[in-house]
Amino acid sequence: MEYQRLIVCHECDLLFRKPRSVSGYRATCSRCGANLTALPGAGLSLDWICAVTLAALITFCIAQSFPVIELHANGMTSEATLFGAVHTLWTGNMRVVATVVFCASMLFPLVELLALLYVLVPLRLGKLAPRFDGMLRVVQLVRPWGMVEVFMLGVLVTIVKMVTVAQVVPGPGLFAWGALTVMLGIVASFDPSGLWAVRDEISLSRMARVRWSRVSSGRGRFTRPVRMRKAGSSSAITAQRAGLVGCHACGLVQTRGESQIHQHCARCRHMLHERRPESLTRTLSLLLAAALAYIPANLLPIMHATSLGRQEDDTILGGVAYFWTSGDWPLAIVIFVASVLVPMLKLVVLTLLTVAAHRGSGWRARERAGLYRIVERIGRWSMLDVFVVALTVTLVHFGSFAVVTAGPAALAFAAVVILTMLASHQFDPRLIWDNADAALSPVSTMNDEALAAPLLTHRNS
Repeated sequence: MEYQRLIVCHECDLLFRKPRSVSGYRATCSRCGANLTALPGAGLSLDWICAVTLAALITFCIAQSFPVIELHANGMTSEATLFGAVHTLWTGNMRVVATVVFCASMLFPLVELLALLYVLVPLRLGKLAPRFDGMLRVVQLVRPWGMVEVFMLGVLVTIVKMVTVAQVVPGPGLFAWGALTVMLGIVASFDPSGLWAVRDEISLSRMARVRWSRVSSGRGRFTRPVRMRKAGSSSAITAQRAGLVGCHACGLVQTRGESQIHQHCARCRHMLHERRPESLTRTLSLLLAAALAYIPANLLPIMHATSLGRQEDDTILGGVAYFWTSGDWPLAIVIFVASVLVPMLKLVVLTLLTVAAHRGSGWRARERAGLYRIVERIGRWSMLDVFVVALTVTLVHFGSFAVVTAGPAALAFAAVVILTMLASHQFDPRLIWDNADAALSPVSTMNDEALAAPLLTHRNS
């Protein structure tokens, strides 16, 4: 059987027959509800994504060149740019926090845009860029760590916070960051793993000496959901039971090498894992470190404010209480949810998932899979307070009149966010389903007859 005709769900390991095209649509797994990646023609066309990526790169340069906010107080003026915020944190002995802010809001988004354009432009011309595989892997690696939308929310929170103490003037960079947030949202909706199929098509065309004339068709519309329905009542087949393994980078399904200790994908050379090694141990270790950092993040001051010789420390919970009592309860709710509730929920949910997987529990597997996806998506939003601190420290710098510096809680809170995100990436969601379906029977051979009933056929919803 040709394994190229198959696709595996990366979250529950279920095998599907790959449709010939899902142009303009997206597909979801009927077992766990996860999006299926590496489908031919899914999502936006290459024309659209090339145009949006190029526009995002230009907008990114504009956003970095102009101030985001200007502050006027007692005849003095202060302005904040993202690079200025990083520089202020670096010179203020908060170099780790400065590095985190720089990577999350500047380096990783820029690397993603440049790498994506590097592979897309030659593809649009029917060619393959040198080191195509490595650059596409770079896009997939840095994408989860870019947090421009979180930074934009931090800018809005900072504006509301500063309005009560000084005159706030939005700078040109603010509008550029707003446009960039929208564009990066469109870029994020594009699945880069689908480009591997385009790469294979170009390679085959070259080998057959056939001129490859069209990269992609489609009208560049947003994706619409495609559900899967069962074709029969038999048990489903997972890749593990069929002796196969799917590549998480390019989606290629291939035979699992029993004798190979470190097996690599035949197409992109990415490391293959039937199940991520030491997943539960690494996840628990990262969660324990995050839980320890969560305590000082909420108890220690996140900012030190000095005004006319008077010093005042501000904690996260103290800031929430201040905004609540001053009547800015929407802002207080946003900060409480992003900075207190979300990190705590991530710790609790990931601990629950890890313990349940360790015990081999099959209890409510679909609900637990949904919780895992929620944790993955909301993890980055906890960085909100770190961005607010970076902007506030840059803006409130008026010599002896008023100065704000970052406190030790900023470092602890950044550590909580990074550790919980690493923990969610280390957790293997396929462990949720290993004991969830007792009806699954082992499959001794992999053939068309065995796959006919368990696999799901695709239809428009």
